[in-house]
Amino acid sequence: MKADHKLVRFYLPLMPEDPEQPVWSVIRKLADKIGEQLTTYPREIAKENALLQGIIDRVDFNATTHGQHDLDDDRLSNLIEAVSTKRLGLDDVEADIIGKSYEYLIRKFAEGGGQSAGEFYTPWEVGLIMAKVVDAEPGMEVYDPTCGSGGLLIKCEIAMEEKMSLRSRKKYVPLKLYGQEYIAETWAMANMNMIIHDMEGEIEIGDTFKKPKFRNKAGKLRTFDRVVANPMWNQDWFTEADYDNDELDRFHAGAGFPGKSSADWGWVQHMHASLNDKGRAAVVLDTGAALRGSGNAGTNKEKTVRQWFVDNDLVESVLYLPENLFYNTSAPGIVLFLNKAKPKACQDKVFLVNASQIFKKGDPKNFIPDEGIEKIADTLRNWKEEEKLNRIVDHAELKKNDYNISPSRLRQILE
Repeated sequence: MKADHKLVRFYLPLMPEDPEQPVWSVIRKLADKIGEQLTTYPREIAKENALLQGIIDRVDFNATTHGQHDLDDDRLSNLIEAVSTKRLGLDDVEADIIGKSYEYLIRKFAEGGGQSAGEFYTPWEVGLIMAKVVDAEPGMEVYDPTCGSGGLLIKCEIAMEEKMSLRSRKKYVPLKLYGQEYIAETWAMANMNMIIHDMEGEIEIGDTFKKPKFRNKAGKLRTFDRVVANPMWNQDWFTEADYDNDELDRFHAGAGFPGKSSADWGWVQHMHASLNDKGRAAVVLDTGAALRGSGNAGTNKEKTVRQWFVDNDLVESVLYLPENLFYNTSAPGIVLFLNKAKPKACQDKVFLVNASQIFKKGDPKNFIPDEGIEKIADTLRNWKEEEKLNRIVDHAELKKNDYNISPSRLRQILE
């Protein structure tokens, strides 16, 4: 391995004095200048592994404030020792224990992150429902234009692997995962998430709305089999000029600018343009995106865009979520499912599902239990009608209701 680094996925240039000892022993034996060496070692590893550059070498464990170390050596030593007490070999724990642990830490970080948490983390159960419903097959290309910490992409792979195990398929091609994130620290988090889950993902950095990085050879927008995303809700910093000046044909005539106060349907247009002819998407949006402008006299730009998607038979279903799931808001949110190749039985119809009561109380946030995840996903996949939970609505009725596609009133209507 020292002679040919290509023999291993990552080469670690840390050499224990005793070659029979694990590489971790180099870390465990640190006795002084721990912060300095914990900063140096990841940087040395990053130099040897291009994939890790800008990811594991971002933290300075030796940082000081007014001459005082932010993390003293005693605290770092205690952390190293705490990690050292756990056996993490494949004979000791399940293969994905590191990936699950990282997901747990991201969730805990989100719990303390307040308003900023929604920028990098979508609740596990929401992501899993989305992944199960878009139902990616082996080898498909999956894209998240606002990927945060990469959790939605990873859940698509997890859901696909679970499906293959039920089919007793031991050999299959993994998904090809692509994402873009504009915050540098979150971009690094997404890359690390991929690495720790042992998944191959291509994560670009930059503003997707203004400069999407994934292009084909002709410079046009690249298309994918599946798109999953949770863009920041109701962004108000994009102007009509941002839509008019787009050179990638994302904002169609008849749709286009949805108004300055919310870019929700602007993001939906980007995701629609990023789908191939048989593509499917799942997008988390503010509940208002499903109904704003409906029932009002005169025209409304957001409603006009929503109408374009309904009239072109692109909306497959809308899921209304329980409240207090997300870390940056107590609002429930919806998941909009798009399908460019709807089955004949589903054409000119939209499946509205109100899952607002399928949750358990939690601290600090509510959550959807495992059986609830399966119930919701199965209902959406198979269009299973159930009283007080969902209803299939044809386009004529949606037009009559002024293109309000929110399932929020469904329970009252059916009671």
